[in-house]
Amino acid sequence: MMKADSKFPILNGGQVKRIVAVLLAMFSFAAVAASAADSTSINGWISDSMCGAKHAGSGAACVKKCIDGGMTAVFVDEAKKAVWTIDNPEAVKAFYGDHVTIMATADADKKSVHVDSITAAK
Repeated sequence: MMKADSKFPILNGGQVKRIVAVLLAMFSFAAVAASAADSTSINGWISDSMCGAKHAGSGAACVKKCIDGGMTAVFVDEAKKAVWTIDNPEAVKAFYGDHVTIMATADADKKSVHVDSITAAK
């Protein structure tokens, strides 16, 4: 028969479950924090892929017409006047042609953004 060493106490089932639950919670919070850290706030306009930065602030009707005609929605960065494709265009559907602030994760290699949230710019 083996005797438990006093340096390594044996945990009962309740203690193991508690430890696993705490570790799971810690990893969940870390994952959420890491995801939020990648997201940045950017001001700009929602435009279409044909006209890009030409509509920045002046062409909501044309943007809507172009997108209805098959063009894709794009984001025009206000500061850099750079045009970014939008990975999830359904997220900006209510803001075609509008000046907006987005929380987004950018992929510089693809020159695209994934919009996490969008609001009208102030």
